Amino acid sequence: MNITFLLNGETVELSDVDPTATLLDWLRGDRGLTGTKEGCNEGDCGACTVMVTDEGGAKALNACILFLPQLHGKALRTVEGASGPNGEAHPVQQAMVDLHGSQCGFCTPGFVMSMVASHANGATDHDTQLAGNLCRCTGYAPIIRAATAIEAMPVPVWVKDAPVDADAQPMLPTSSDELAAIYADHPEATLIAGATDVGLWVTKQLRELDPLIFLNRCDDLKNITITEGEIRLGAMVDMNRMGAALADLHPSYAEMIRRYASVQVRHAATVGGNIANGSPIGDNPPALIALGATLHLRKGETRRSIPLEDFFIDYGKQDRAPGEFVEAVSFLRQPDRLKCYKLSKRFDQDISAVCGCFNITVTDDTVTQARIAFGGMAGTPKRAAHVEAALIGKPWTAATIQAALPAFADDYQPLTDMRASATYRLETAKAMLERYFLEDQGEVTDVLKVTA
Repeated sequence: MNITFLLNGETVELSDVDPTATLLDWLRGDRGLTGTKEGCNEGDCGACTVMVTDEGGAKALNACILFLPQLHGKALRTVEGASGPNGEAHPVQQAMVDLHGSQCGFCTPGFVMSMVASHANGATDHDTQLAGNLCRCTGYAPIIRAATAIEAMPVPVWVKDAPVDADAQPMLPTSSDELAAIYADHPEATLIAGATDVGLWVTKQLRELDPLIFLNRCDDLKNITITEGEIRLGAMVDMNRMGAALADLHPSYAEMIRRYASVQVRHAATVGGNIANGSPIGDNPPALIALGATLHLRKGETRRSIPLEDFFIDYGKQDRAPGEFVEAVSFLRQPDRLKCYKLSKRFDQDISAVCGCFNITVTDDTVTQARIAFGGMAGTPKRAAHVEAALIGKPWTAATIQAALPAFADDYQPLTDMRASATYRLETAKAMLERYFLEDQGEVTDVLKVTA
């Protein structure tokens, strides 16, 4: 595979690229650009953050789980390219010096590049933008002060890169039609959407993957369509775009997406990839199931649509044939009754121990519809059918909620693992239903605040 991209303003052309070579390894080992650091090598610490620009704009991404073919046609900036061609410091770099934002310096290049990208986009929610960058020396206060100090400064012209023209390459389809044809010929291939999961197969499990098909150039899979009756998300819609699209329609869901990993991971992770990998602790499926979502699949020229909840058959097993891929997910426009509760050991950038999503319709003080789904409670994302039945047709009262709680044990027999015990999972699931009811009655809940 041959790829072309810009590196710090200069065109790079690579031949016979190993499709599983990570950008981090290439930068440090082949290019000698060692400013980009290796920390966790799994997308958690942000020490390897770089800025990648494509048709969608500038994005902070983790180089450790970014495969080289994903750069084809894009523009890349590393910390070495943050400064100008004549050595001019980027405002971020100068502010980090002036406001003492660095001590050991190991994490600093990643912070700088996250801030370069957020500054390029005019973002000022610095706590969110930097949630994926870990510092154990300086602490965040001077770093946040540095980010705040440059908000009004102009974006330096030298970081305003544009994507480059790039020739078509095998296994890098540019449309869903091309993808369908290639996948039909290579049904054994591994599909690479954002690589936020598959990247760890390489960096942590040392798996050899061949062949691979990269989906990031399939622009028609990146469409978000919102009509009066339906919301449709293409499989390659990244999580940051998804969160922004849902912010006004289902704010609780959007807030859960904000806690989904980090800005860097959300720029890469896709709605289709999150569904297709079938994880029992993926945060998207419970919310989408609670919304009554439909999954759209394609194999060659044949398309089919199924309720999303039917896609998950058993742990590690999904209703997807060889050569078939996720094309989109859709759900009806509806009054916002959705609440999503994510329980994790860290509030930001952590995997859920339990993720509960509730969509309950109340008409004339009676529960008329209920869709409740959980992640982390079974081998697949799963609806709470017995709990739903215990609610539907009953008055919307605290007594009804209490009477429904024992039904959770009929729906779920969760496991005990490193994130939580089975007992804890079951009890917190019950507490989430109680929280939903209390919030619906106007009670203010804040899991980040403790009051006497």
